[in-house]
Amino acid sequence: MAGTLGMFASFMLFLLSAAGGEPSRERVYYVGIIEDLWDYAPSGKNLINWKDVENDDDASVFLEKGPFSIGRVYKKAMFRQYTDATYSHLAPRPDWLGYLGPILRAEVDDILVVHLKNLATRSYTMHPHGVFYEKDAEGAFYPDGTSNRLKKDDAVPPGDTYTYRWEVRPEFGPTDDDANCLTWIYHSHFDAPKDIASGLIGPLLTCKKGSVRNDVEQDFFLMFSVVDENLSWYLEENIQSFTDPDAVKKEDPDFIESNLMHAINGYVFGNLPGINLCQHHEVAWHLFGIGNEMGIHTAFFHGNTLLDRGHRTDVLSLFPATFATAEMIPKTKGKWLLTCQVNDHLQAGMQAFYEVKSCGNEASTTKMGGVVRNYYLAAEKVLWNYAPGNKDLINDVSLTEANSTSEMFFGTEDGRIGGLYMKVIYKEYTDKTFATIKSPASEPGHLGILGPVLRAEEGDTLRVTFLNKADRKYSIQPHGLHYDKLFEGSIYEDGADKSGSLVRPGERFTYIWQVLEGPSSSDDPCIPYLYYSATDPIKDTNSGLVGPLLVCKKGTLGENGPKDVDKEFFLLFSVMDENMSWYLTENIEIYGTSETNLEDQDFEESNKMHAVNGRMYGNLAGLEMCAGDKVRWYTFGLGTEVDIHGVYFEGNTFKKQNTTRDTLSLFPHTTATVLMQPNTPGVYEVSCRVTDHYSAGMRLQYRVNYCPGHKLERTHKEPDKIVQYFISAEEIEWDYSPQRDWELEKHNTTSEDRIGSRYKKVVYREYTDSTFSVRKNRKPNQQHLGIMGPIIKAEVGEQIVITFKNKASRPYSITAHGVRAMLLVFSHKINLTWDVPASSGPGPSDPNCISYAYYSNVDFIKDLYSGLLGPLVICRPGTLQYSMGPDRQRLDVEKEFALLFMVHDENQSWYLDDNIRKYLGVDPGTFTPDQDFEESNMMHGINGKLYGNLHGLVMMHGQKVDWYLLGMGNEMDMHTVHFHAETFTYKMDRVHRADVFDLFPGTFQTVEMVAGNPGTWLLHCHVTEHIHAGMETTFTIKESIQVSINLI
Repeated sequence: MAGTLGMFASFMLFLLSAAGGEPSRERVYYVGIIEDLWDYAPSGKNLINWKDVENDDDASVFLEKGPFSIGRVYKKAMFRQYTDATYSHLAPRPDWLGYLGPILRAEVDDILVVHLKNLATRSYTMHPHGVFYEKDAEGAFYPDGTSNRLKKDDAVPPGDTYTYRWEVRPEFGPTDDDANCLTWIYHSHFDAPKDIASGLIGPLLTCKKGSVRNDVEQDFFLMFSVVDENLSWYLEENIQSFTDPDAVKKEDPDFIESNLMHAINGYVFGNLPGINLCQHHEVAWHLFGIGNEMGIHTAFFHGNTLLDRGHRTDVLSLFPATFATAEMIPKTKGKWLLTCQVNDHLQAGMQAFYEVKSCGNEASTTKMGGVVRNYYLAAEKVLWNYAPGNKDLINDVSLTEANSTSEMFFGTEDGRIGGLYMKVIYKEYTDKTFATIKSPASEPGHLGILGPVLRAEEGDTLRVTFLNKADRKYSIQPHGLHYDKLFEGSIYEDGADKSGSLVRPGERFTYIWQVLEGPSSSDDPCIPYLYYSATDPIKDTNSGLVGPLLVCKKGTLGENGPKDVDKEFFLLFSVMDENMSWYLTENIEIYGTSETNLEDQDFEESNKMHAVNGRMYGNLAGLEMCAGDKVRWYTFGLGTEVDIHGVYFEGNTFKKQNTTRDTLSLFPHTTATVLMQPNTPGVYEVSCRVTDHYSAGMRLQYRVNYCPGHKLERTHKEPDKIVQYFISAEEIEWDYSPQRDWELEKHNTTSEDRIGSRYKKVVYREYTDSTFSVRKNRKPNQQHLGIMGPIIKAEVGEQIVITFKNKASRPYSITAHGVRAMLLVFSHKINLTWDVPASSGPGPSDPNCISYAYYSNVDFIKDLYSGLLGPLVICRPGTLQYSMGPDRQRLDVEKEFALLFMVHDENQSWYLDDNIRKYLGVDPGTFTPDQDFEESNMMHGINGKLYGNLHGLVMMHGQKVDWYLLGMGNEMDMHTVHFHAETFTYKMDRVHRADVFDLFPGTFQTVEMVAGNPGTWLLHCHVTEHIHAGMETTFTIKESIQVSINLI
């Protein structure tokens, strides 16, 4: 009794202390939704090159008004701040905000009170990211089981006012490792994709206590978005107002393209005004992306570098509903480009300026200092062979074998060019005479098409003498360095003399670049960057002019490279588009025929070479190392929207920012550094797990040799425990969307699905023993797994033994990421053993358990799309319950869920013919699929369920929950996973707060959450097409059991 009273007294003391604490501060905003005209290019010019819109080939596509195109002015809906409740006076706002809504700011323990008045002509809402809200302040319309008062926030009618209250509770604020302030957004969420495309979005900033905003002198908020005006609620009005409505066909591809506005804050082609910075004064950049599958952005700040979550860079990757916060101390004066480096977006005008001025007496910063490192580079034309072995060296078959994917790229039928192309590359010479090419022995032999590796340490000066031995103007533009305007390699109208931006054939130019900012204390010893020709950055790079650059910490470089590793390799993953090369015409003249047709889609596809360092299908040589070597891999991305790469290293894991992985993600102009120590000799594969890229040859091999005298870590020891699983592959009928209520309520439609929602598939399922006679029923906490196989769990030091039986009608297998496998075959069953050494387990900065995937790889692509995939979870010792069975629960969390976000392409399933025959009732041999049929077979699933049909995501208030997020699939499988009403933390080398996590093919990530907000909440992919295609469900947080105490 005494103990009970003591607990009660402590509880009451807690309540009294909480009630008596510092009161929350209310920050009140009056926001109106207005409708107005928006001009994407008010100057009427492409300000990057100072051409009038109608005289510019690129800008005119989007901005020229005519009978068939709307032009640069559109009616939009926009959030605007007012000074008070009369909504009669607009609050002042910076010009650079564009059409974004006002900046809402708050710090931990504040309450945001937003009085929203809808001055528009249709219902809208206001939904925030990154803050706490009750059901009546969510501002999002979806079937959540609420009604009456709790639905009023879901749609504010024209003329009405609604008040939203949002709290910045400590568990929603920045972590200790985060920046002082975090970037979020708010947007209308009645129909989020259409509302946002119509213009209703704005920035939200939440800060640590006392941080609004005294840590930087300026902050800027920039949205990178391909604004799809075809999706706007006002499309019909814009057609009526600005075109000949009788002439416009809304389904015409040219009309659709003209309405895709590649904008920064709603401005294109350099028209964003007013980004002015002071030299040496700290600036915070708050960037975010929003939009559709084209919404992959690499924001590049020319001339200066930033710190992104403590890491040095000059690019920031953005995706739909991705938020970035970065700090910059601008060191170099001038008018600098701020661009998206995705080729299509760069060409379509996603470019702006920022200007660094001397606000005191600061001098220019490109002064000679440190070590001067001299390089002599030439641009030279070469005949390039994408497969010099003339075979698919991984499968040991001809590249022109009939019906093979490789034949598309290497065959010469129908006027195709094949695998030989005229290109231009950077070559290194020994001195300024350019008489002697530097010996290949002094550089790694695997570089392929890449230029030589340029290396420097912080404080050094790079002096690069460039001789153009090619036949047109080229340049060299580096990432990550500082330079005066004279030494910039990019052309744009900045008022500066830049001789280095276009070096004519036969001429030379000497660039002087300084390393003012090297790797941060959180970075690896060296940071990889790209250098490239930027006279025309799209055509020049597709023609071949690109190379690697290493910026290292002081004292890191030895005579032949870094001192701390035995080997280093440089890999560029890029779909090199020969259609965009300067030498396409020349290549057609040499290798084409009279059948060559530039407009033919197959011809265009045949020229898209899915290469690593310019080689395909295992033809990249020189990747050899000794078992036991410390190996550092520097990886790079380059290209356009399709250049999303999930780079998988078979056979070995690596360390990336103190976490354990075996797959990394790359995007145009981004880089990643990983450290590997392979201990088992053998030949292993590196491949892009994006399915189209994999089949198109973006694969290579590396060899680990046994080298006498090399010290090897002992990798095999008796396991601490053997964990046994009995798993089958079996064919079932799978229903992606058995209940259509969600689709009807939210989207007011049930489209003709052609085949429908039911498909024959093959799945992994678990059995009780080796007889495979009793299938294990899934428990309530496993119900959410859906199409996936069982969660396979083990701790470091254990061994997983899987007895696998194929109960399907064709060959399948089971293989896993992250672990070391052995195989024993017993007639129709096989036994697999997966060892779990320390290298497979969580790294120093990882959560207690990390996730991988397992799947069939008899035919990786078709097996995957047929349904075979499951989650693998590897934990630190002591994390799981001590028992011999496979169903061990974690001791450190109360709930765990595994979610696969993937577009299941039923067109690539082994069972497509069976499904056509059964569900369409036609002979697949005579059936001719059209584009609509193929689109209807793209099932945008979460664990194989659409439109809210995934169930079982239930937890109690206060429970600690780990989510294992998995991404697989193709180029469209960019998924930004958003949890409503909750935030989570994820770990790199530090702990960071978010409510959206980015997934790509081969991405496996554990995120951690404390369920703090009772209710049923939306969980969805934030990519526009994926929302409308049904990649949504809900998770439920139930109230904890409450004990009521009556005081007498």
